[in-house]
Amino acid sequence: MSGFAGFYQKNSLLSNSRYHYSLLEKMIHTQKHRQSAKSKMENLLLTDTFALASTDKIYSRKMYGRTYQFLLCGEIYNTEALKKEIMLADNTLDCDTMEEVILCGFLCFGESFFRKLKGCFSFILVEEESKSLYLVRDSFGCRPLFYTRTETTLLFATELKALLAHPDCKAVLDKKGLNEVFSLGPARTPGCGVFANFCEVEPGHFLRVTPLGEESVAYWSLEAAPHTDSYEETVEKTSDLVRKAILSQCSPAEDVGTLLSGGLDSSVVTAVCAGVLKEKNLPLRTYSFDYKENDKHFTSNDFQPSQDRPYVDAMVSYLGTEHTYLECSQEALFETLEASLTSHDLPPMGDIDASLLYFSRIVAKDCPIVLTGECADEVFGGYPWFHKKEMLARTTFPWTPSAEPRKVFLKEDFVETLGMDDYIAAAYENTLKKISYLPSDTEEDRAKRRNGYLSLSWFGATLLNRMERCGASAGLCARVPFADRDLAEYVYNAPWDMKLRDGVVKNLLRESFRKDLPEEVLFRRKSPYPKTYHPAYENLLKARLTEIITDSASPLHMFVEKEKILSFIAGEKDYGAPWYGQLMAGPQMMAYLIQMDYWMRKYRIEVVI
Repeated sequence: MSGFAGFYQKNSLLSNSRYHYSLLEKMIHTQKHRQSAKSKMENLLLTDTFALASTDKIYSRKMYGRTYQFLLCGEIYNTEALKKEIMLADNTLDCDTMEEVILCGFLCFGESFFRKLKGCFSFILVEEESKSLYLVRDSFGCRPLFYTRTETTLLFATELKALLAHPDCKAVLDKKGLNEVFSLGPARTPGCGVFANFCEVEPGHFLRVTPLGEESVAYWSLEAAPHTDSYEETVEKTSDLVRKAILSQCSPAEDVGTLLSGGLDSSVVTAVCAGVLKEKNLPLRTYSFDYKENDKHFTSNDFQPSQDRPYVDAMVSYLGTEHTYLECSQEALFETLEASLTSHDLPPMGDIDASLLYFSRIVAKDCPIVLTGECADEVFGGYPWFHKKEMLARTTFPWTPSAEPRKVFLKEDFVETLGMDDYIAAAYENTLKKISYLPSDTEEDRAKRRNGYLSLSWFGATLLNRMERCGASAGLCARVPFADRDLAEYVYNAPWDMKLRDGVVKNLLRESFRKDLPEEVLFRRKSPYPKTYHPAYENLLKARLTEIITDSASPLHMFVEKEKILSFIAGEKDYGAPWYGQLMAGPQMMAYLIQMDYWMRKYRIEVVI
């Protein structure tokens, strides 16, 4: 886990400038939570054109008469295979470390090498003599990489707060940014940095910057392809791909644990990891999350049919892991709302994010690296919008069927100015243009393929952002083996009569691990990440939101109707179906507004419409 920041000026000199060093120090200091115990913060480098800073290290190397600088956030999981490929191309190259593999691979194969990289990463590659800069992000966007431009400078960093530490960068919300947080949030349009003129390198893309200009280039995208394997072959290959992805990220040489909810996805990851460590006579540490007294207030519903504890107990007994049951109080959850926003620099998923940050802080003290089951639902079709006909028929993002719940508290003229429905429709239609289909796809096939692509590029991206930001803020490295390109490509193109055989959701994953999990876990109905149902938490939200909305200085007054908010606070806690995904309903809307108020104040955001 690491972070970096820097800037590029092609028309002015930076060397020996005390001013530019001070800017670097300010930018990287905002990301000190990404600093490992073994690294030092004074990793700063200034050349004539580039200013670079890292919480870990700056890798420098001179090759073929050229000078290269390299900053890495994340990990590459196929380094051994890449080393062999590089040595075949040029056996004079020395590439022992992960950084050397990337640099030597780039020297051998150029930009095409970026597609060969498998892992969770973002990195900066500089070639000094030609004044060339590459900003590269992994295929699923597991690690962040933001950038923005001033009149003379391109700035880049792993977190938005580092960019905002530069005096020429301001937190400004224009019409587009307001739509991102009110119409789409907590999701974001791929590549959008929300603040005016702020961008993020899109997943599977790199930004090439030279004195002649800059260009965003896609090196990978999810494509439709014929599937020729039989059902039995597909199950076998799926099992092999999942195991390889997990094994590449679970090494007995590292201090690794897993987050175990007792659901299918985390249980598969845990079972494979436990097997690896058992071969070395090592125990696997596992962790589960819940809320104090939640068993007294939990009510089963379509979105969350069961609590995790019985299934966690079953897995712990089955595998013999060293398990820790973590609980969060309502007060601690409420108090972490502000910190979870700061970890993102943007309004996140309310208490869904806050609780993950709270738990991550505890886990990080005991285990620095964990594997999670994130992204399995996107890959294997675990959400209801993959198999319920009424959800397949939707012509918008399936996790937000209507913008009306988002408009409940907003001023009518503000809603009209934003054009929320048009903005959502445009974001949706722009994504559809990127989806490829097979001539043999039926209308139902096309709907499921569409929802698969949308889920990976939008919904899954939001959850990956959540896991990375909360983990990094807590000093925890979270790995997501289901965000594996080979696995995603293969399952994406497997026929739905295999993925949903006999109506069994995520059938391919279940069949692939039939012999590895207890029956009750293997066929457990999906239940999302846990949220609290305790009325004490709702009361804390109501009290705080009342304070905010009755404060005439609150920036929320620019957007919301005070009386509508007060009426909602005095009424029932929920309104109908969730307004985002399966978890975010009434209490989460209150939490979102509380975080929005804090965000506007803390970041001194200027609104320009």
